[in-house]
Amino acid sequence: MNIASPLSVTKTCSREMTDQGNNNQNISQNPFAALFSSLADAKQFASGQKQRPVDSGESHSESDNSVSDSIDDNDDSVAEISRSFRSQQELCEQLNVNHMIQRIFLITLDNSDPSLRSGNGIPPRCVYLDEMAADLDGQDWLNMDTIEQALFSRLLLPEPGNHLIYMTSCSVVNLSADRDAGEKRAIPYLYACYRRAKEEITKVPEKLLSYAVHCKNLSVSNARTVLLTPEIYISQNVYEQLVDLLLEAVRGAQFEEVVEFLEEVIASLLADQEVRSFREVMVPVFDIFQGRVKDLDLCQLLLYSYLEILLYFSRQKDISKVLMEHIQPKDPNSGIQYKKTLLGAILNISCLLKTPGVVENHGFFLNPSRSSPQEMKVQESNIHQFMGQFHDKLYQILKNLLQQSSETRHLLLSWLGGCLQANMGRAKIWANQMPEIFFQMFASDAFFLNLGAALLKLCQPFSRPYSPKLLTFNPTYCLLKELSEEERRNRNVHARGLDKETCLIPVPPQQTVEFAQSYSLLTENLILTQLTLYLGFHRLHDQMVKMNQSLHRLQGTWRDTQLSGGPAAAELREQFERLMTVYLSTKAATTQPAMLQNCLNLQASCAALLVQLSLGNQGPEHIPLNFPLPALENSLLCFVPEFFAENMGDFFIFLRRFADEVLESSAESLEHVLTFITVFMGNVDRMKNPHLRAKLAEVLEAVMPHMETLTPGAVQPIMFQRQRVFSTYCHAPQLAEALITVFVDIEFTGDPHQFEQKFNYRRPMYAILKYMWGEESYRESIKRLADYASENLEAMNPPLFLRFLNLLMNDAIFLLDEAIQYLSKIKILQLERDRGEWDSLAPDARREKESSLQMFGQLGRFHNIMSNETIGTLAFLTSGKRRILVINYTTNLDLNRRRIISMLNYFLQHLVGPKMGALKVKDFSEFDFKPQQLVSDICTIYLNLGDEENFCATVPKDGRSYSPTLFCQTVRVLKKINKPGVMIVLFSLLADKIKSLADRHQREEETYSDAPDEFLDPIMSTLMLDPVLLPSSNVTVDRTTIARHLLSDQTDPFNRSPLTMDQIRPNIELRQQIMKWLADHKQSNHML
Repeated sequence: MNIASPLSVTKTCSREMTDQGNNNQNISQNPFAALFSSLADAKQFASGQKQRPVDSGESHSESDNSVSDSIDDNDDSVAEISRSFRSQQELCEQLNVNHMIQRIFLITLDNSDPSLRSGNGIPPRCVYLDEMAADLDGQDWLNMDTIEQALFSRLLLPEPGNHLIYMTSCSVVNLSADRDAGEKRAIPYLYACYRRAKEEITKVPEKLLSYAVHCKNLSVSNARTVLLTPEIYISQNVYEQLVDLLLEAVRGAQFEEVVEFLEEVIASLLADQEVRSFREVMVPVFDIFQGRVKDLDLCQLLLYSYLEILLYFSRQKDISKVLMEHIQPKDPNSGIQYKKTLLGAILNISCLLKTPGVVENHGFFLNPSRSSPQEMKVQESNIHQFMGQFHDKLYQILKNLLQQSSETRHLLLSWLGGCLQANMGRAKIWANQMPEIFFQMFASDAFFLNLGAALLKLCQPFSRPYSPKLLTFNPTYCLLKELSEEERRNRNVHARGLDKETCLIPVPPQQTVEFAQSYSLLTENLILTQLTLYLGFHRLHDQMVKMNQSLHRLQGTWRDTQLSGGPAAAELREQFERLMTVYLSTKAATTQPAMLQNCLNLQASCAALLVQLSLGNQGPEHIPLNFPLPALENSLLCFVPEFFAENMGDFFIFLRRFADEVLESSAESLEHVLTFITVFMGNVDRMKNPHLRAKLAEVLEAVMPHMETLTPGAVQPIMFQRQRVFSTYCHAPQLAEALITVFVDIEFTGDPHQFEQKFNYRRPMYAILKYMWGEESYRESIKRLADYASENLEAMNPPLFLRFLNLLMNDAIFLLDEAIQYLSKIKILQLERDRGEWDSLAPDARREKESSLQMFGQLGRFHNIMSNETIGTLAFLTSGKRRILVINYTTNLDLNRRRIISMLNYFLQHLVGPKMGALKVKDFSEFDFKPQQLVSDICTIYLNLGDEENFCATVPKDGRSYSPTLFCQTVRVLKKINKPGVMIVLFSLLADKIKSLADRHQREEETYSDAPDEFLDPIMSTLMLDPVLLPSSNVTVDRTTIARHLLSDQTDPFNRSPLTMDQIRPNIELRQQIMKWLADHKQSNHML
């Protein structure tokens, strides 16, 4: 029986297609045509069969019949036809596999005439593997047996574009096809093959599915091979290609597909680490990434594409672990080494100067004097926007690494702990004084600013003042030391060196420390964040203050130089421009709104936390604050480093100076800050360091409402919320007492420089006192302290307010006296300069004179400012119906009467008397010298206290400065400075009253001038009216003298032994002798 084989049928189909030209309908009706992807493929296959041998049993006589006709005519030959059909099916399947391989890998072994191929299912361009085709003896198709060799050959081609051939008869230029097929970079090429294989998987028939999957896997396995053996691929950096692939994916819309490809490659790499470990593959990738990122600017969009890649690295568990191992520095004790790691390079990106002092090529705030305020505001806002995105990315990266696994968390926290310990020198005083060494030893300001911003975001889940999570904080963490690496891992303790930090209070000898077996991430996070802020933000704040001062000085000098002309003006302008660029860049970096808000949330929460610790609360819920405070027992405050409080203070002072609007929008936070200050500022049991407690007064001054004198046209800042918080504060009495307590306590800090420091510490306190005096709740609490003092003037320990008043007068006397001395020296130097006496001096001598004038000017200005504050405070404390009665009571004590009167008379003598000419410097405002205000305040004090007879009687007893002429001169000055008529009349009446008392005093002085020496006070050389005996030195002094001394120093003035008022004993016998002598003397004078 002559049965046509499938092959002969295919030949017949081929002949029919050739003979009939475009008679596609006939061949399409052939049942074997279904084996081909297209009619063109059937033609190609049929054409190829002409060259192949045919079985001798095949009958060509039946070739003109279709397969369907053969089957219909020969029903008894179905089995033979079926075998022939399967053979034909395999051949066609191979043809489809070949086409699929060509579509996926864009390679071919077929270099025949493109016109004989179909355009359907075949890519327009392929790389012709001529060497492989030759090796296969003319085989022109690819299959699963040859694809691996073919793909390897393709990857080794140095210029695959030179081997491109047309796969179809269409010769239209197709740049996209040329680029895809001729891709010479191995990694992008394999990724593209991977994508095409995935697409094939979704389209091919089920019989070809396994082949498509195999092709996809080949793309992955070859990518693994490329990464493991990069040296094979000449002139290719496959690791750069991997970074570029990720970068292109991030900037395009195929990132998820690239990630999917990489995940499979990573799995393949991890399964085969014989040639290279996975770490060895990733390290070059990290190095390339770091090299590209480190020089990018904050506002470059490319930076954020790279950050997306780093985000992926942090999410991928295997890469993240290798990344954390990679960034561990070779020398963990070198601070700057952390900056040189990949993470450090990212953290170092900022709008701050990359090289300190080098403004050239800086991309921000160049030529600020040529920009309008609005333009600079827009630029700052733009920087803030980019910073917000940048910090968000950093936060997500750190969060991913912390959550990825226990191993990556341990490695990251170890890196952070080691970094902070290695950079502890940033907080040392010498570091700011030696910038050259500083920048060679430690990580940069930008590094710490960005790290702090990211850590602050990590703290936000518990940065709420009433959050129960806060109370899980365990500060005993800070006392742990000398832990092994395994102990640090198991106990979650990664910060190092904290045991060397000074804590809020010392550990009591009897207190035992109960360390936790393991510490929470909250505890670690809070400590690491606060330590980062301490090492970073504090220094930037200090720099901004100094730059601000330098800018003011430069601006003033530049203006003066402009008037005189010369080249120096241009040089000063250039200096000003450069410094202004640095200042504006630093301000922009430190005032990013979201960062400030996060920091505010944290600091307010820490304030609430420390108050709870001060109450002894170790439970799960917050407890209310009540006064008096409970006694401390086993307090955790002895484990809390001082930098917690320092950071808080530093931050709020910074806000007051550079971002005041943030305070107005943070009413709830301010309440917690006020409570913290109330508890700690005046309480040495809860905060031992007097300097730190004094700083809290500056914090209080920073957060309170302030109404400053503004330049014309300037807008007064909004104070509504702050005013509300302060006026309704429920612990106002305790806050006022805490302020006066710290005012007194800083008199003796134990520091050798305490005398100079105390004036700086007290400076903000005067402004606070003035504000409190205007608020009824605070004023009444101060008056209660004064009332208590007036009732206990002779107490063993002098009352708080009495000591305060004594120190206030001490300060006023010293400061104004010093100011007067400096103004006199300034006047002399100015006269010498104006008369041209400096012109003849040698250059060194002239410079010395100029330096002296500058130094005296600075000192004079400081002492003037402080004396204005102290005299002003005395004035308002004694003014009107609200005056403090204790001042009247204490002036009844001879010791205070004499001191305050001596002070007032001495100052008037210099301000209105014949000596006032010595103070007439060229520009009063330059040195903050306000003689009119001082005269007015002194006269106010006189009038406020002048209704006390004893006070007026004591005025003329001041032999050093008082004279009737002095008061007449004062009245004349009051008229000259246009003081109210009522004030002038009242002061004139007071002057007359004092003059009459002075005449009487003169007569008494003449009476007592010949008193025996043993009746005179050994310190004051005045007649003792109440002699008392000092127990340790056995010296007799007047009670008023020793009482005044003990207000400031509770020691015997003759041998420094401890002494209190309850220890002195009246010298009754001597007093009787003095009284008898006085009586006898008066009687004899009367008889005369």
